[in-house]
Amino acid sequence: MQQHRIIVIGAGYTGASAAGRLARRLRGEDVSITLVNAEPDFVERVRMHQLAVGQDLRPRPFREMFAGTGVQLKLAKVSGIDVDHRTVSVTAPDGTGEPETLSYDTLVYALGSAWNTQGVPGTAEHAHEIAGRPGAQRLRDRLAALAPGEPVVVVGGGLTGVEAATEIAETRPDLAVALVARGGLGDWLSPKGARHLRKVFTNLRITAHENTAVTAVEADRVTTAEGNIPAAVTVWTTGFAVHPVARATTLETGDNGQIVVDATMRSASHPDVYAIGDAALVAGPGDKPLRMSCASGVPTAWQAADAIAARLTDGKLPTISARYFNQCISLGRKEGLIQYVTADDRAIGAALTGRLAAFYKELVCKGAAWGVANPTMGLPTRRRRTTGQPARSAGVPADAAAAEAA
Repeated sequence: MQQHRIIVIGAGYTGASAAGRLARRLRGEDVSITLVNAEPDFVERVRMHQLAVGQDLRPRPFREMFAGTGVQLKLAKVSGIDVDHRTVSVTAPDGTGEPETLSYDTLVYALGSAWNTQGVPGTAEHAHEIAGRPGAQRLRDRLAALAPGEPVVVVGGGLTGVEAATEIAETRPDLAVALVARGGLGDWLSPKGARHLRKVFTNLRITAHENTAVTAVEADRVTTAEGNIPAAVTVWTTGFAVHPVARATTLETGDNGQIVVDATMRSASHPDVYAIGDAALVAGPGDKPLRMSCASGVPTAWQAADAIAARLTDGKLPTISARYFNQCISLGRKEGLIQYVTADDRAIGAALTGRLAAFYKELVCKGAAWGVANPTMGLPTRRRRTTGQPARSAGVPADAAAAEAA
């Protein structure tokens, strides 16, 4: 029997977790699992603000992580997908050279997201981003070159912006750090959480420009309706935009380019494609779309991997419902904030603050990285034999699925 070819594109928290979990669910004789990524090691995206201020992060090479699992690492950059002919086009990691075509039977799309300039003039030319390692490294070099007293402006009052501003201010107390937020500082937090955030900002001497929208970015300033704010460095953290490859295909996507999926992370338009993490438009509690985050992404990776394995082995489909429990925020290395939330991500009164919260957040970060290398959470697993039938939707007869795939 020919091996069922599974290709996973993107090796962030979700893609790497899905590939490893599939390798532990299926027998290598029956399937080939190829993980396509442009970098040779796993990047802890939740630590990019730490990298940006000069902290060293532990290297996590994929070849060590997947040694003995059967997962094949393909160092390449995805340049296009033909979902109607089930092929992925890749080039060298730097995007150069002749494209290569990879064929698949099942595709797991985990290309994730990058920074979102929101179309604000000058952002792409003058601002820095920490959505990935290259951007964080460029920001690290720029911050290291700043003289005492120079102004750094972080634009965006969400989790990433708050973490970036506090990390920079703690590491470089000689700089004039400011944060610009479209709303109030920490307005999504509980009263206790918001009070603690303001206390930390005060202690770190971070200036907060609240209820302020940035209309342009220049090399030495950001422009708002209230006037200009000096900025030797601007850090842009106003949300994420998904990778554009999906929108260029015939996959059904939402308005923001996320792939529309069912409860098993299977594409609504192409049953041999699964989308996970930031790339997927996933309905969470109350039918609210899950936000782009590691907390949302990893459960979708588990769901997709288990669903693929179940369909290939005629097993029982998983029925896991994603939900939120807390928002973990680092406020430098000495302070933290754990905001407890409802299932649909709304803040409740309870919050953990201070050094204990910082320790809690560090455990979460370490646990997330450990989970990528141990995608079944250390529990013993049984690799099942495939049935030799193509993956098909629940309730779709085998002959109908075969006709669809033909």
